[in-house]
Amino acid sequence: MAKGKGVLASIGRQGSFKPLFSGSRKSQDDDDEESPGLERSPSGHKKWITELSSLANVVVGRCARAIKTMKNQSVSSHLSSLRLDKGEMIIDIDGTVTTQPVLQHLGISAWPGRLTLTDHALYFEALGIVSYDKAKKYDLSADLKQVVKPELTGPWGARLFDKAVLYKSISIPEPVVMEFPELTGHSRRDYWLAIIEEILCVHQFIRKFHLEGVGQAEALSKAVLGILRLRAIREAFHILPPHPERLLTFNFAEKLPGGDLILEALAELLPSVDAESTKNDGGYSSEKIEKNGLYSVSAVATMSNLGFMFTKGSGTTDELGLPVGEVLVGEWTPLERAVMQSRNNFKKLEEAQATIDGVKVDGIDTNAAVMKELLLPVIQFAKWLQFLASWEDPLKSATFCTIFSYTIYRNWLGYALPCFLLFIAVFMLCSRYFNQAKPINEVRVTAPPPQNTVEQLLTLQQAVSQVEELVQAGNIVLLKLRALLLAAFPQASERAALVLILVAIIVACLPLKIGVLIVFLEIFTRQMPLRRPSTDRMTRRLREWWFSIPAAPVVLEKPKEEKKKK
Repeated sequence: MAKGKGVLASIGRQGSFKPLFSGSRKSQDDDDEESPGLERSPSGHKKWITELSSLANVVVGRCARAIKTMKNQSVSSHLSSLRLDKGEMIIDIDGTVTTQPVLQHLGISAWPGRLTLTDHALYFEALGIVSYDKAKKYDLSADLKQVVKPELTGPWGARLFDKAVLYKSISIPEPVVMEFPELTGHSRRDYWLAIIEEILCVHQFIRKFHLEGVGQAEALSKAVLGILRLRAIREAFHILPPHPERLLTFNFAEKLPGGDLILEALAELLPSVDAESTKNDGGYSSEKIEKNGLYSVSAVATMSNLGFMFTKGSGTTDELGLPVGEVLVGEWTPLERAVMQSRNNFKKLEEAQATIDGVKVDGIDTNAAVMKELLLPVIQFAKWLQFLASWEDPLKSATFCTIFSYTIYRNWLGYALPCFLLFIAVFMLCSRYFNQAKPINEVRVTAPPPQNTVEQLLTLQQAVSQVEELVQAGNIVLLKLRALLLAAFPQASERAALVLILVAIIVACLPLKIGVLIVFLEIFTRQMPLRRPSTDRMTRRLREWWFSIPAAPVVLEKPKEEKKKK
């Protein structure tokens, strides 16, 4: 949020707010005069709240305008064309202006239309010749394994422009992509992505904690008020905050470290039964609010005062309050404790992410050099084992072979992993003790020589060719194994079957430690001076036998042509 405040402060210093305050305050007066929220506020009779600064008055006016726009959408003729469920409320609409269309991508086709977000679903109406076609509904309230994320779009299926939102669920055969074209940036896409995720997250919250009646309406009201806040800021400053999801309760809680604990504490404060039953059972009635406990104004009551109504059962919530929780002197409530803990963890996460962003480098060769330097200890250990297995120094190789064979024979191999983990833990604790105030030593990497664009393309082509060769070799191995299993080459299959039977008998008769010891000695002593000639002959025969095995046939079929989509 500090970054967002800095952006807004810089805009203010540059005088970008002057058009908002220039001339008379007529536009602000009109917003306040037309807003039901300001009319019912204590200062609503004033056209300009003198107790607030000019910037705060602008924000209040934009909030009033956003509330009025949403209310007009909820009572417009657009509701009849969508055929919304009872109690479903329109939150935002886009694509009504020809200069700012919304494009729906299905496969390689794209079609303009009007996009509508409600508190339960997403609706898209394709633009027809005369009017809009029948709306397609993409549910956000049911558990359909929905996935909403940013997506790249472009002509003929190319991935060029980062201005779209992808929606995927088990209820539709293929993902749907909504593109929000604009000349510069992708603020429209970011805004819609944030509010769609907010509605999706609030319904996940409702399902997880089994909220019904007033509790469900309260959660939806909190989500809608957060979207109103984001919309007002967007309209007031004509820019979107750098992190718009931080103004949305449920969306941000899902991304915070420990955000699940915040949602659990929040769910404990929400009533999970219907409003009428709470009144009859001595619940959150106005009389009890006055007599017992500490209560706050609910989000449902706030929405009701602004002229919005949710599902049946929330109509009487204007008189209801929500319990704030236990009043603890000198201590934190569970919700405050969860928020403070998450805030501290989020600061650590941001610091760690800053270090990650600082060490990222560009280029395949540069990243390969960094990885090689980081894996240098592992590479050196592998080279040391290879040196011992080559028997270039017979004394060291024989010593290692004797010690490791004795370890296997005494069944000490099972303690190798615990000892390794214990060594790593001791090393970390020693580093923690001796390097308390010292910074971490930087990893020094010798940068590869710079390459131009053509050289980078050639390097990429070479890497792709190597990957293709590895995939081809893997396919050949799999096809030869298939041929062996199906006895496409009977003589080779018979030999392989006899070897497998012999190995099975040995494994069944010998103890496990003896089998492991035999395998280790077979592998490690292949390059001994006494065994090297026989090892070369056996390796040659095995290679000739493997090359003589034919591969199973493969037939490539053309995909069936799908019908062209409208």
